[in-house]
Amino acid sequence: MSKKAKKSRRLRRGGTLMMLAVLLMGSAAVRLGLEAGPAIAREVASLQDPGSESMAHKGEAPLNAMPSSAELQTMLAAFQEREQALAAREAEIQDRMKALEIADQAIDKKLAALQEAEENLRATLALADGATEADVTRLTTVYEQMKPKEAAALFEEMDPGFAAGFLARMQPEAAAGIMAGLSPEAAYTISVVLAGRNGSVPKE
Repeated sequence: MSKKAKKSRRLRRGGTLMMLAVLLMGSAAVRLGLEAGPAIAREVASLQDPGSESMAHKGEAPLNAMPSSAELQTMLAAFQEREQALAAREAEIQDRMKALEIADQAIDKKLAALQEAEENLRATLALADGATEADVTRLTTVYEQMKPKEAAALFEEMDPGFAAGFLARMQPEAAAGIMAGLSPEAAYTISVVLAGRNGSVPKE
């Protein structure tokens, strides 16, 4: 083979190798561009928002993310329900306090009425006792001024205890005149009653 033919083959082989090298370099550049593009985009995004890269890799929502509208509605409904329950409880307590206050007022009125009734009863009893005492004193005076025989006839028909009460109030002379006009049985019974009363009196 001549020198020119050998040189021509070498040139063709060298050109083929050069073309292969250019193609490989181009393919590598294209692959590098495809792989580096997303990484560069992520890097740019991370520079704008430092926390976005880690969240993008982890696929997690941010901790300080705002709740959704549905969640807000649920929370608001829960708060409103709690507020309504508290308001109802407060109203119930207020109603009970009013009922207790009304009951206390009614009790106070009843106590005042009972006290007034008791005072009126005491006054009535005092008047009755005074009137009774005055009546007994007046009637005793009437018996004293009667004739002994006439008074004895009345005392003969009286209950012994009742008759003894009048005789104990009389002056001794008037009582003695009436006792003298009584029957022995009536005089004895009245004397026993008078003795029993005098016997219960403490002695010095």
